[in-house]
Amino acid sequence: MHAPSPIKRRHSRQIQVGNVAVGGDAPIAVQSMTNTNTLDVAATVAQIQQLEKAGADIVRVSVPDMDAAETFGQIKKLVNVPLVADIHFDYKIALRVAELGVDCLRINPGNIGREDRVRAVVSAARDHGIPIRIGVNAGSLEKDLQKKYGEPTPAALVESAMRHIDYLDRLDFQEFKVSVKASDVFMAVAAYRDLAERIEQPLHLGITEAGGLRSGTVKSSIGLGMLLMDGIGDTIRVSLAADPVEEIKVGFDMLRSLKLRSKGINFIACPSCSRQNFDVISTMNQLEERLEDVMTPLNVSVIGCVVNGPGEAKETDIGLTGGSPANLVYIDGKPASKLRNDHLVDDLEQLIREKVREKQQQQDAMIARSV
Repeated sequence: MHAPSPIKRRHSRQIQVGNVAVGGDAPIAVQSMTNTNTLDVAATVAQIQQLEKAGADIVRVSVPDMDAAETFGQIKKLVNVPLVADIHFDYKIALRVAELGVDCLRINPGNIGREDRVRAVVSAARDHGIPIRIGVNAGSLEKDLQKKYGEPTPAALVESAMRHIDYLDRLDFQEFKVSVKASDVFMAVAAYRDLAERIEQPLHLGITEAGGLRSGTVKSSIGLGMLLMDGIGDTIRVSLAADPVEEIKVGFDMLRSLKLRSKGINFIACPSCSRQNFDVISTMNQLEERLEDVMTPLNVSVIGCVVNGPGEAKETDIGLTGGSPANLVYIDGKPASKLRNDHLVDDLEQLIREKVREKQQQQDAMIARSV
């Protein structure tokens, strides 16, 4: 019921990460990274499944040694979401996970060493149809670039990225995406804007080491929001010192706010005031927790009084407006029923789930007709 996003996205080459298209006209992918010990198969699989349930499009897994590479092969067989192997320095790890079905290699060619080793990794990626992610980070720039620039700068990040890209260009390998992350918002934004003008490949966005749940969400929202408003970005990760599932939630909330993704429920809720006729904050907390499983796009407004409530409700799939002696519910912009406060959350959840089922049936019917 809302207008499409006015953002014009940067045109980029499309690559394939497992069954997820990245770049081109594909939806911006939301990803996270496991923080379990990769050698613990059960714990890592459980976390990946939690991320997938939260809506993750792609999940990255650290593979620091050959034991982890073998374990990665077991993990890959037990999950459905595409997996990126995070590898540093040892090219043999990359060769092994390529054999074991990895969907993308996160590896910086310049860190691999001799050119024959880079060639071997690129050859394996080409043979298995695996893209590469070049991941530049302000905290781990090459020593000569640290000496040249004195400290991390946007220019240093971009020079590092172009150096790694040059390895792949010389081998005529174009199936890659790039990130130039920094914990400083201005540095990351400037680097991404520069790089976006230089290459055609997809860009993976992130403000690295952003902080805890609250501070990291704010910092990431500002930095990634600036880039997304510019049309820059094909995948995102919100790096939080928190449960990785929170990264997925914040990522989708960010994209929903810019009308770039519509997965799950888009809640419009007032901050509450003395005019409220029900406890808006408690109602919202309960609804968000209960409806985390919903992936069907839906707009729901929860407004505590009649000042802004009816106007918001007319623009959403389901709208709740506070009233006395009962609250008014709108469905598809029209008054539909009244709900009292004593069972408000239960009744509203039921109405939302009924609407979700209706929308899902409509989507299924459209898909059936198109086949």
